[in-house]
Amino acid sequence: MGNEPSGLRKRFARLVAPQHQVHAEQEREESARLGGTPIDQLTMRQPAMVCGTLRSVTLRPRGGVPALVAELYDGTGSVSVVWLGRRQISGIECGRRLRVKGLVTEVNDQRVIYNPRYELVATNGC
Repeated sequence: MGNEPSGLRKRFARLVAPQHQVHAEQEREESARLGGTPIDQLTMRQPAMVCGTLRSVTLRPRGGVPALVAELYDGTGSVSVVWLGRRQISGIECGRRLRVKGLVTEVNDQRVIYNPRYELVATNGC
């Protein structure tokens, strides 16, 4: 087994790995390909570009103002993306891949990016 190409070993490892690990690895690879900073490496109070897939999208009023809140996952972790004053945004839905740019903050030990610039990213094979 020591002389086999690393690609073959990697494919075999994916076959025997739990599905959530395979999914996380695919998310990490796609995020890196799109130029995103891994979520687990984000620095608070610094601008960042993050790429990932939306896991949830909810409407949560904050102080009487509508707020669209989405969880963006990149395989290393997740960040809440919040658009204040918005009830919905076309294309922002579960399962969509996004690239967001904004200032990283922290609320209740959760990474948050408020009112980011965003780009909908086409997924490979879809």
